[in-house]
Amino acid sequence: MTERSEVPLILRVQDVRKSFGGIRAVDDCSLAVSPQSVTGLIGPNGAGKSTLFNLIAGLYRPDGGEIWFGDTRIDGLPPFEIVHLGLTKTWQIPHELRNMTVLENLVLGSKHNAGEHLTNLFFQPGLVRRDEKRWRQRAREVLRLTQLDALANEHAKALSGGQKKLLELARALMTDPTLVLLDEPVAGVNPTLAGNLMDLIEKLRRDGRTFFLIEHDMNVVMNRCDRVIVMHQGRTIADGTPASVKANPVVIESYLGG
Repeated sequence: MTERSEVPLILRVQDVRKSFGGIRAVDDCSLAVSPQSVTGLIGPNGAGKSTLFNLIAGLYRPDGGEIWFGDTRIDGLPPFEIVHLGLTKTWQIPHELRNMTVLENLVLGSKHNAGEHLTNLFFQPGLVRRDEKRWRQRAREVLRLTQLDALANEHAKALSGGQKKLLELARALMTDPTLVLLDEPVAGVNPTLAGNLMDLIEKLRRDGRTFFLIEHDMNVVMNRCDRVIVMHQGRTIADGTPASVKANPVVIESYLGG
């Protein structure tokens, strides 16, 4: 077992590697995220950011290294087990169920739903009905929180791009996560809605959740994140406050430009 840091961490990635063919997308990458923080992950296209998120979320299995979520080593676990532990991920391109309503999208995103088990449908239909009612109530609470309640009965395909990003976050919140990985949450979103989304993330952070986000919008990164981690060619090259990262000559040369 790897020696543990005395600093309280909610996520720790240590010497993680992942190759596709002859290309090493993540190359001995190490980083850490503190609880109840908003941490940004930046870097040029092809730096390995999305691959790293997929490794953390269990969508890829690393070729080497370790990933710890709290006191649990999660590299190699299937995605549903990682979600049940309290870590979930949103997508850069929303994965809404287009022909279902916004409310139905959220109810299907709940975890530990009695209706997921076929035997309950036949032998405990009352339990399934009560559980569905409870989850629908929870979904409406999340929709109010994300300001999507007026669209509860709209089909998800009718939402705007920004509303679909909010729906992605709302679906993630239905799993009651401790840590949320956000893949470019404001990409393609108009400035007003992007501001509202980041305000919501800040509120959720104050309520105890942790956010680790990939983002190319430097205004969001520098003004909304507590810490910024920079990846380049599959590795971490800088980690610190937004001001220190912005002034780092290595970061300026490899990513931000003069």
